Amino acid sequence: MSRRGNCHDKAIAESFFATFKKRVIQRKIYTTREEAKSEIFNFIEMFYNPVKRHSHTGGVSPAKFEEAYFAKLEGV
Repeated sequence: MSRRGNCHDKAIAESFFATFKKRVIQRKIYTTREEAKSEIFNFIEMFYNPVKRHSHTGGVSPAKFEEAYFAKLEGV
């Protein structure tokens, strides 16, 4: 088990998968692999990155954070 602040800390991954399980795959059985892939892709690209706010990015979504970062780089 890693100590707090260790690069091997799994808190971010655990948070993602907890949200993923609650919102997407809880009590679902997919008939095909493609159906499962589509559902996972939609969750990540349509909800998790552009919509869900994250505390480690200052309360903004990863997409907005990235947008602001590149806008800041262009201004330099």
